[in-house]
Amino acid sequence: MLFPTVQFAIFFPVVLTLSWALMSRPRYWKPFIVLASYVFYAAANPRFCLLLGGVTLVNQGFAKLIARTDDERRRKQLIVSVVTIDLAALGVFKYYSFFVSSLSDTLDKIGLGSPLPLLTIALPVGISFFTFQAISYVVDVYRRQVEPSPTLDVALYLSFFPHLVAGPIVRAKEFLPQLLKPRDPSRVAVGAGISLIALGLVKKVVIADYLARSVVDPVFGVPQQFHAPDVLLAAYAYTAQIYCDFSGYTDMAIGLALLMGYVFPQNFNSPYKATGFQDFWRRWHMTLSRFLRDFLYIPLGGNRGGKWFVYRNLMLTMLLGGLWHGAAWTFVIWGGLHGLYQVLERMWGGRVKLPVFVRWFVTFHGVVLGWIVFRAQDIGQLGDFLKRLADPGALTLLTPGVALAVGLTIGLQLVPTGFLQRATIWFEGLRPVALGAGLAVLVVVATATISSQGVAPFIYFRF
Repeated sequence: MLFPTVQFAIFFPVVLTLSWALMSRPRYWKPFIVLASYVFYAAANPRFCLLLGGVTLVNQGFAKLIARTDDERRRKQLIVSVVTIDLAALGVFKYYSFFVSSLSDTLDKIGLGSPLPLLTIALPVGISFFTFQAISYVVDVYRRQVEPSPTLDVALYLSFFPHLVAGPIVRAKEFLPQLLKPRDPSRVAVGAGISLIALGLVKKVVIADYLARSVVDPVFGVPQQFHAPDVLLAAYAYTAQIYCDFSGYTDMAIGLALLMGYVFPQNFNSPYKATGFQDFWRRWHMTLSRFLRDFLYIPLGGNRGGKWFVYRNLMLTMLLGGLWHGAAWTFVIWGGLHGLYQVLERMWGGRVKLPVFVRWFVTFHGVVLGWIVFRAQDIGQLGDFLKRLADPGALTLLTPGVALAVGLTIGLQLVPTGFLQRATIWFEGLRPVALGAGLAVLVVVATATISSQGVAPFIYFRF
């Protein structure tokens, strides 16, 4: 069930109304929200609910065992076991076909080809997100940062529909403490919630989907039919599209959660304003960056040891971060590219002093190159796309609408932060009635821009 759809427009007001009515009585509110979240998830495929429920029960069982165990060796065995189970489930559903196909191709090339069992396994929507959140819960319990919560609270944490299918990745220690006290409907941040929903709707429906239809999908679909100017335009357009698509989802998710009385962490902070690649990852998909840092980079050794160990840790973290995004070599290459960027930045950062504009320009275009790799369906299509960058020709796809969409998306991120903060505070300060009316008008306008095929799925739904 997509946020900007008629189905969700019916689902959410009903859930929100009942949520506000039950907020002061958690014994009723919690099971109601769990049920609503499972209904939301079942809209994709009811069978996926079995996996979500299984992940919840397994991790809750291990969390209780870990909390009751004093022996550190036994605790370590338990945490390794449950994390292995979580990653195995993720591996089977998301990576089985990828690894089997890759192994089969390799064996064929060296003359050892043999038929390997290749199964068609449906990819559960959002499995990467709720698996990582389950891992964060048991690890936070293992580290004694949280106590095991009641099973109903854990089920609510993992299934809460605003962040269920595409994040942000909310840590257990950020969300579970919020369940300890009933929410008060009169203290809900209505202005901020509606503002974020409206902003996310514009980003997704008005900008991201428009750029996809007008430029990105045609060029990336058949790059051989276009020349360098259009191909380069498609790269910039996808840079704007993926930001508006994903940050638009995040804005709506955070806004929906606020209307229900709960706070999610920030996930984007003007990433195209970054003046370095480490800076970019502090601004882009911030909750994933934190997760990779705390659960992968630091356990690998982080900044400890010699510089080559640090470089190794950076590269491994980014390679696995790339693979997390999808079962394809293009994602691995994308992660490796960002790992290389950060290694080179650490090697040369202290030696070469560049003006701020040059650092921004290099960072931005390094990110754009990465998005080309990320968007390509396979290595062959990536090669075709890059080849066309050297083929001169006419610019045929640039329209005022495309120029405005790309320019606003990137340009507004370069505006001083204070100006945007003041505009946001003013907007959030409007009366709820005015905000609601404005949102209704916006929905009508946004609906008018939707193509006959309907709203496109969010890009990060497949991760």
